[in-house]
Amino acid sequence: MPLVASTHPPRLRRRRALFAVASVLALSAVLAVVPLVQNATGRTRSLAADRTLTVATWNMCGVRQWGCADTGSAAAKRRAVERLVGAGADVVLLQEACATHAESVRKALGKSWKLSFRPYTWRDRGGRTGTVPCEGGGLGKAGLALLSAHPLSSVRSVPSLQPSVGLRRGILCATVAAFDVRVCNAHLSVPGSDRAHPDWEYRDDQLEALVAAVPQRRAVFGGDFNLNPPGARNPSSWVWPSAAYRAYRECDQTSASDRSGRPTHVSGHKLDYLFTGLPRSGCTVRDTGVSDHRALLMRVDTV
Repeated sequence: MPLVASTHPPRLRRRRALFAVASVLALSAVLAVVPLVQNATGRTRSLAADRTLTVATWNMCGVRQWGCADTGSAAAKRRAVERLVGAGADVVLLQEACATHAESVRKALGKSWKLSFRPYTWRDRGGRTGTVPCEGGGLGKAGLALLSAHPLSSVRSVPSLQPSVGLRRGILCATVAAFDVRVCNAHLSVPGSDRAHPDWEYRDDQLEALVAAVPQRRAVFGGDFNLNPPGARNPSSWVWPSAAYRAYRECDQTSASDRSGRPTHVSGHKLDYLFTGLPRSGCTVRDTGVSDHRALLMRVDTV
């Protein structure tokens, strides 16, 4: 989704309102250690010999009614995820996915791959909340997903402040047990997305909830933040928590003081992020050709 400009009222005024908090998904935990894994290209590697983990994030623009009807077919988007896996991705964070598309990707990748899916919700002016269906027959709900080549445990939806009226995205976290790394997929609110209070800002609270949900070192978190990096030219820099770039490092961050990054959106902005407290050994931006967002891949050393 494109970034939309808005005004930002003082935090105190905004916090006087009461907001419903995103519900927590109840998902069963699966704990397993797999000595050998086989990726989508058929290459088998030993986890004991290779302790690197590659995480990718991609807004696949799969919800047709959100300006994505002409970005590519479901099959083309599935093949794009397969190429990310072929490029080394062990975990893929997806935003703007349809449930059936996410499941078809998991099946295509093979039985060893795991999927956790969190639907977006919509809250109307009467206080009623429901899930968001993908336009088209049999596509299921729209949401964000975690795909993993390894079993996921402690899968949780992280509560965060969301628009009182309108679209509610969210944060989904899980632990990749084989590497003891917590991964979180976040899709932050677009400015102006609260239909009742379009001038209220939510991304600061959502980022604070995200950072608070992960351990300081053994974590990889990111997603589509609908937010430019902090800097003198970004009037929304104040929404960034200081810990983001200090306690952690972003995939494209070249130094402790660097806050830049290659564009990940067709508009020329960087909206997609991956942060970690682990040593980084690679960062790649890939244009899939079937979304308005580019994919971001980060390789980390988990030893």
